[in-house]
This record gives sequence, structure tokens and C-alpha cells, in this order.
Amino acid sequence: MSRRPVAVLGATGVAGRQALLALARHPWFEIAQVASSPRTAGLRLGDVLAGAVSASHAGAARGERLPDGDGWETDELLEALPPALLDLRLAEAAHLRAAEVDVVFSMLPSDVARQLEPLCAQTTPVFSTASAFRMEPDTPLLLAGVNPELFPQLEVQRRRRGWRGFIAPGPNCTTVGLALTLAPLRAAFGVRAALITSLQAISGAGSRAPAVRQAVSANVLPWIAQEEEKVERECRRILGRLQGETLVPADFALSATCTRVPVEHGHTLSVALGLDRPATPEAVAALWSGLAPFAGRALPSAPATWIDVRPEPDRPQPRLDCDSGGGLTTVVGRLRPDDVLGGIKYLVVSHNAVMGAAGGAVLLAEDLLDRGLIG
Repeated sequence: MSRRPVAVLGATGVAGRQALLALARHPWFEIAQVASSPRTAGLRLGDVLAGAVSASHAGAARGERLPDGDGWETDELLEALPPALLDLRLAEAAHLRAAEVDVVFSMLPSDVARQLEPLCAQTTPVFSTASAFRMEPDTPLLLAGVNPELFPQLEVQRRRRGWRGFIAPGPNCTTVGLALTLAPLRAAFGVRAALITSLQAISGAGSRAPAVRQAVSANVLPWIAQEEEKVERECRRILGRLQGETLVPADFALSATCTRVPVEHGHTLSVALGLDRPATPEAVAALWSGLAPFAGRALPSAPATWIDVRPEPDRPQPRLDCDSGGGLTTVVGRLRPDDVLGGIKYLVVSHNAVMGAAGGAVLLAEDLLDRGLIG
């Protein structure tokens, strides 16, 4: 397979940097275009990532430094990216030449994504980390390895909007570990109720990470704006079903409490479930451990272990577990009965900036390309 040209929108942000890492030496995709804000248009990607160029479009040497996200792993990023990629010139996102690439990976803020992603989708499939189109009636909320039965709705979207491409948004990063572990349990045992508390990493705050890092120093923030509502809505949508051309959300009770904690990467969720049919922790562990949604398919990003069930009483931990499988393996532990809801409870760790963002988007694109759903 020859490498497909792709573009990364929002390439200099936190999610955009993860997309660059995931795609830099990808055997199926080759980054041909990178785009960001108007002030960086025409500048060399490597210089902007290093924050070492003038903020002026003309490049006048005034000693100013471009904003560098949150200064997040810049040295490691520059070392990991090949020189040819660092030499690419950034386009203004609004002027991306989407028709010249086979796939667009959009890591844009939601307000900008709402304007620009439809322009790209007129010609080209768009895989997005933004929330802009997650709840659109004709748009499936796709999670790699979890809900391929919703793929046909992409064709509904194409037809209704007159696009040659489509927009495939991924879920909120907090929703990922929950939906990924719930899906097989709903199929095997039925889920009537879920109660979750999140302990979310600083990097999930994106461009607000510096302020959040300061706020959670020796502290916990007990509220994240709109996060609980997103988790509750999105999880039901991911686990829904198609009725004709209409997506019917899953019907079970779900209550979320979302907090921010002093952890750099990796969202932890404490989950308690009420099940329709009895399930022992051993049966649930066996079910999760046996999952291999991409078995027999050589998808480049697919992790060797989909869900890693840890038997130790002090696992999972973000520091030890969020990088499992290159950040694409979901790690669960402390699996035990729940006598209040009548089911089970567990903890789950998922890498918010990999599986919950760019890495999940790349894996989803691989899946669709392998199935022949990308031209």
C-alpha cells in the first residue's frame, strides 16, 4: 500500500502534537500539509514547535516567542519528528488544500472546527477530536474498536450534506475508557445503571493546561465545565444503535462526577455498574482479557492488548499504566462486586492525549481505510 497524503489541522496544539507523533513515520499515512492559526501561516513547523521564531508573520527578529502550548514535551517531540516534517510550512487552517489529501486529521478547537471541518469534508474524510459535530443527528460518534456498527451513518451524512468526504468526530477523552469497557459488558450482561467519578489529568485541559496545573498543585478541582454532561450524553450515543438512518442512544442510567487532579497524563475513572444479569469479577476479567477487536487485521496502530486487566490491588495507576500499548491500551483493575447497584465496580486508566485524542483518531482512520470506506 502506498502511503496516503494527509493533513493535520491544529498541528501546533497539544492534540496536534500527538497527531504529528502518531503520523510521523506511519506506514499508511504521510503528512503532506500542516495548518494552524493565521499568525503562524508560512512559518516552518519545527520553528513554531520550538517556540523560537518571531511572532510576526514576516519573521522580523524582534525577540518574541510564539506560544508553545503548555511547553509540553517539546524537546522529545522535536527529536521524534523527522527533519522533512519539521521543514513543512504551516498553512492557515482556513486555507488548507483539503482536496489534495486523502484524509484530514482535525485537532482544532470546537468553535473553529465548526466552521472549517465542513469545508474539508466537502472533498475529504475528516477525523476530528473536537466536540463541534459529536451530537449532530446525521453524525455517528465513533470510538475505534467499539462501535463499527455505526459506520453506515457516515454514508447517511455524506448523502444528506452532499459531501464527498465526511466528518467522524471522536468522543471526549474522559468518555473513552468508560465506553470502551462498558460496550462488551452491555453485550454480555446488560447494563442498567452506571455511576462514575473521573480523576482527570492536566493535559486534558489543552491550551488551559498551564493555569490548570497551577490550580491543582496540592489540590483537586471538583468541577470541570460541561464535562459531566458530555460524558453522560456521549457514552449513550457511542453505545447506541441505528434504527434505519436514525441513531437511537443507549437507554441506561448514567451519572458522572468529573474532577481534575495533579496528574500530567492519563484519566482515571472509578466505575460502579448495575447489571441486568449476574457477573462475577472473574467472568468480567475473562471477557475483557479476551477482546481483540482488530484480530487478523494488520492495523499499524492496533495495540497487542486491547484491555489489560491488572490483578494487583494498587493498579491501575496513570504513571505506570497510561502509556501501555503506546497509549492505546486501556488498563483496568480493582475489579470487585458492587452490592449497592447490584453488579461490579472497577477502576480504569486511559491515555487522554493518545487513545482519547489523536491516537484514537488515527486508529479509527486505519480501520475505515482497511475496510475500504476511504476512497
